[in-house]
Order: sequence, then structure tokens, then C-alpha cells
Amino acid sequence: MAGEPQADCLFCKIVAGEVPATVVRESQTIVAFRDINPQAPTHVLVIPKAHYPDAASLAAAEPQLAVDVLLEAGEVAAAENIVAGDSGPGTGYRIVFNTGSGAGQTVFHAHAHVLGGRGLNWPPG
Repeated sequence: MAGEPQADCLFCKIVAGEVPATVVRESQTIVAFRDINPQAPTHVLVIPKAHYPDAASLAAAEPQLAVDVLLEAGEVAAAENIVAGDSGPGTGYRIVFNTGSGAGQTVFHAHAHVLGGRGLNWPPG
């Protein structure tokens, strides 16, 4: 059932405390933790505690929870000092939702990547 923890989901296991993660923020609805294979000096994953396979299904089923993910991504960026307007190189950040294996999604639990701390070229990929 949508929203329910999935026994074979890595991120559901992190939410349940069964798999360790370097948690940087947590609320009643969200967990944010450092990516184990960072692609930038700051690379934090922000996930809803409820299981949805991707961002679109999350937004369709629980729009406020999708908002919580985005709000928390902004809080992570502020805590990591990567918000636009900070002084120094690599300021600003990117929020990425990969959807589908062809787009690089490897864990099918909705999550946002917060990336920053270096220049992020365009186009991505």
C-alpha cells in the first residue's frame, strides 16, 4: 500500500533505524542524511518517512509531504551554508529528483538530492 514501509526498501530501513545513516536533520515527516557516494562537497538526501516510489507519486498522494521535502531541502542548504548569496566559490545549490532507472534513480523511495559546495554546471548529466 502506498505510503506504507516496504520491507525491501533501503530508505524505509533507514527511517526505521535498521540501517545506519549520517542523519543531519529529522522531523516528524522527513529524514535528511548524507549520501554515501557524494557527488559534491554537500550531498544530502531528503526523504519522506512514508514510502512512495518517486516524487510524482508522492506529490499526487500527499502534496503537503512533498512540500515538506522541499522545505527541508532548503533548511539543509541553509545549515550547510550553501544558499545563494553566501560568499565564496560554489555558492548556491541544486535540488534533484531522479525518476526512473534511466534517470539514475537507484532507490525507489522518493527522495531529493541537495547538492552544493562547488560550481554545478548546466546542463546536468
